[in-house]
Amino acid sequence: MQFLLILLPVFGIFAIGFIGQKTLKFDIPNLSKLTLYLMSPFLAFNTFYTNPLTIDYLYLAIYIFALCLILILLVSLISFLLGYNLQDRCALILASAFMNNGNYGTPVVLLVFGAVGLDIAVVLMVLQQLAMSTIGIYFAAKGSKDSGGMKTVVKRVVRMPIAYGALLGLTFQLLHISLPSALMTCIKLVGDAAIPTIMIVLGMQLAVISFRRIELTKVGIALVLKLFIAPLIAVGLTLILPVDEMTKQIMILLAAMPTAANTTLMAVQFDTKPDLVSSATFISTVLSIITLPIVLYFLHPIF
Repeated sequence: MQFLLILLPVFGIFAIGFIGQKTLKFDIPNLSKLTLYLMSPFLAFNTFYTNPLTIDYLYLAIYIFALCLILILLVSLISFLLGYNLQDRCALILASAFMNNGNYGTPVVLLVFGAVGLDIAVVLMVLQQLAMSTIGIYFAAKGSKDSGGMKTVVKRVVRMPIAYGALLGLTFQLLHISLPSALMTCIKLVGDAAIPTIMIVLGMQLAVISFRRIELTKVGIALVLKLFIAPLIAVGLTLILPVDEMTKQIMILLAAMPTAANTTLMAVQFDTKPDLVSSATFISTVLSIITLPIVLYFLHPIF
């Protein structure tokens, strides 16, 4: 029951976007641009500025980027074998390689492992944000219909302000630069607003999908990779990394989370098959109601 209560606000926010788009017909690409360029950099800054840097970051960073790169390699192999084009491959990477360990994963970890586990989940959330701000943006830009070659893709990645927000926040933390409380309040307000806005945009994107045109095979591949293969890869990585047992369990649990909502934002912004990415995000979130309790049973039987 507690698990379902965590999901209720997630689907509630999706519903707000869905109903709003059906009735008011918003301009989704411009809302996506607003969130990516104006709001998300503040979220990245606040996350990296307020979460202390420790040695745990090194091991968890290896885990996050290794998991992401292995999934990217699997998608690339599958795309090659099935003859998918570049846009299909990039959309599948967005739908498969990045998990929702923020507004979804973190509350689940808090419920299962308590406050101690929450600290680990926050670190993983920060690192996942960094991966999406760099690798995610790269593949979203590369899969655009008018990507214009590698030079244009790199220019688009460099122009995205999210990574700069993260880098600035980390720099301020390491240099022990204190900011006035009024300024931090402003940063936090804008950053916190980014998360529900991202989810609302996903709901809006779901409202304009023609479910008759959903590419079921490709969505199915993304779901299998995200909900089943990713946690198995995480198990293998935890056998290598020198972290404690609880951290290993949290790493595996977060790998089993559904696709991150931010990927829909990127797909919409660069027109990298947003229907495919958003449908995979939504369906993986729905299916996680079944798959996550199974993962929890094997990891944490007392749940």
